Amino acid sequence: MKKNVLVVHGGGPTPVMNASLYGVVQEAKRHGDIGAVYGAMGGMEGILKEDLVDLMTIDENELKKLLSTPGSAIGSSRFPLTEEQYEEMAKIIGKYGISYLLPNGGNGTMDTCGRINRACVALGNTDVKVVGIPKTIDNDIAITDHTPGFGSAARYMAGTVREIAEDVKSLPIHVCVIESLGRNSGWIAASSVLAREKAGDAPHLIYTPERPFCQEEFLEDVKKLYDELGGVVVVASEGLKGKDGNPIVEPIFKTERAVYYGDVSTHLANLVVKELGIKARSEKPGLAGRSSIAWQSEVDREEARETGEMALRLAVQGKSGIMVGIERVETPDQSYETRFIEIPIDQVMMYEKTLPAEYINERGNDVTEAFSKWCRPLVGEKLQSFINIKDSRREKQI
Repeated sequence: MKKNVLVVHGGGPTPVMNASLYGVVQEAKRHGDIGAVYGAMGGMEGILKEDLVDLMTIDENELKKLLSTPGSAIGSSRFPLTEEQYEEMAKIIGKYGISYLLPNGGNGTMDTCGRINRACVALGNTDVKVVGIPKTIDNDIAITDHTPGFGSAARYMAGTVREIAEDVKSLPIHVCVIESLGRNSGWIAASSVLAREKAGDAPHLIYTPERPFCQEEFLEDVKKLYDELGGVVVVASEGLKGKDGNPIVEPIFKTERAVYYGDVSTHLANLVVKELGIKARSEKPGLAGRSSIAWQSEVDREEARETGEMALRLAVQGKSGIMVGIERVETPDQSYETRFIEIPIDQVMMYEKTLPAEYINERGNDVTEAFSKWCRPLVGEKLQSFINIKDSRREKQI
């Protein structure tokens, strides 16, 4: 009897989420005893509705488009589940002859992954192997060095900030505040540092939620930079909090896990105008940062594909109750190299990894070279350089 696979997506999509899905299907084709590779349409709810599609029936030329398609081709969700529904899902998994369950998502999805695994065991369906595929642009899953999805989001942020910086430098009359995604972790905001080519380049200030935000210091830093440069570029995480631990902008909506923040960039730009009398504007890329294929990192895409392959490979080997992790390997020439590791699922359920202290500067308005060195390989090929006529003229004069 053929063994079937079920892939389910959870949480916010990434530019490479579908690449992991493609990796699963490609790995399945290497195993003669695997029949269907089901995708649950619309996330966990798709399992309960038994809305499954067999990806093995899709033409390979179409399937290959998964590598360059943003979002989730099978749909995702943040559908809250009850204990009864976990049991119901375990029964449906048995009904469809599913031997390998591969949830692809972030902290919440890994929590669901662990719970489904326990539900299958409780029903005596120990033949089902559950292996999590990590996914999140926020890079906040524990233990793994980084998560598929982050590299592309980081590339987008760095590239976009570099482009905006050229505009601000061309007409240096205002402060531009760019807001990044990242509720409780500042990995994406921090990645904007890769926009810099030399000292003094934008972003001039970077604020992450790991450090309490000080309004007085922010205004002081902006004023000093404005007096020096005329145009200032600031990157701020959407999750900035004050010394009291509360968001600097009151959230406009909350659910059990999700928080919909007010516009931090607008708030900071308004502060600059009101308190300093300097022109300021805000930019909030938002979903553009997690759906841009134009800025997709090829390193990120390949790691996502390989992670999907590895998840099924481990499940076929009989592994279960784990998540695939990525670990860096030290090399003599300090080149970027990684290997996959197995992480017990209970170590990554609902735990958020934040920026370590050594990645943030003392004043809390920038990141360190240690972070830049860690992040740089993940964004892929070098960002485009732009002409700098001022520097060229200065060099000739010297």
